[in-house]
Amino acid sequence: MTATVVDDRTDDPTDDRTTGASRVTVWRGYRFELVKLVSQWRVAGLACSSTVGGLTAVGDRPLVGLDGHLLAPSDAAGKVLLAWVCVLAPTLALAAIGLLGSVALGRSPMGLLLPALVALAMQLAQMLPLPVPVRLALPSYAFIAWNGLFTSPAQLGPLLIGIVVSLAWAVLATALAFLLFLRRDFTGLAYDGSGRRAVTTGLLPLAGLVALSVAAVTVVTPSVGSGIQQQKVQRSVATVFAHLYRLQTEQLHRPDVTEARLRASAACDKGAGQLAAEGPGNDWRCVVSWHLPGVQVTGQAVYQLDITADGRYVADGDGPKEVNGYFLVRTSAGDAPNPLWQFDGDVELISTP
Repeated sequence: MTATVVDDRTDDPTDDRTTGASRVTVWRGYRFELVKLVSQWRVAGLACSSTVGGLTAVGDRPLVGLDGHLLAPSDAAGKVLLAWVCVLAPTLALAAIGLLGSVALGRSPMGLLLPALVALAMQLAQMLPLPVPVRLALPSYAFIAWNGLFTSPAQLGPLLIGIVVSLAWAVLATALAFLLFLRRDFTGLAYDGSGRRAVTTGLLPLAGLVALSVAAVTVVTPSVGSGIQQQKVQRSVATVFAHLYRLQTEQLHRPDVTEARLRASAACDKGAGQLAAEGPGNDWRCVVSWHLPGVQVTGQAVYQLDITADGRYVADGDGPKEVNGYFLVRTSAGDAPNPLWQFDGDVELISTP
């Protein structure tokens, strides 16, 4: 984006003020495009380097999803690529905020630091127990919503909302930067922008977009509060356990049993039953029960859960030892990692309980 700025106080095209203003304008236009290109190439570089590192360290083996089911190498590769494509939306939102800060704050270094500060503030906000509509109304959620791609069925709702919100931020911030750019006085090279204009034209519209996004997400999504509720946790833990139990059965060369015949269920509480069974925390405890065909005794295993505010959790096995109490299992080929000892899972924040 470029514009010709002419000082009304002189018609001399060789005047230093006019020449300097034109140079500043052209430089601003180049920087607009440069920021976008750098942001896109950074994402591409991270995607390539992480893919090469993963293949070098692990190879093309099946990947265990966040609900315990196995993804074939080709399926996992496609989902990883799609996840990197999805994070382009919040990256563009931060790039647009950088453009807005650069135009609004002029030569101030805060214009360059603004995207990093905004990203840090949003990431810290995602660590807090925010209500679901507020969490999804921030573009930073699109950076972590890709984990829904690695469940079956895929949890696409939060991801799509995050992408739409991020693109809305990118469009609005770019439009505001364009308006401020046209109103800037580039004839005064020492002018660093108006703080009042930066607030009224830059900050307030973005705050309004957050409020509008929160209202829209509240209407669209059925979840309230943190979105982490007892029934959701129990359903997620039982699903992951059933998938991983089949994996352990295969390792031990036992007769295969389907998830439907296993009939796994979970009973979870928080704070030893003294607290309401909802919200994040590291004081969740679940007892998983399952039934094997032809066996009268019901199997049980205990897990301690640490659930974060975004719905991700780590389940740590607490016995019995032959099921989940030790990190290795003895197989005919030697010791192998026990898939039931500790596993990751994900609670879908906007799903109905």
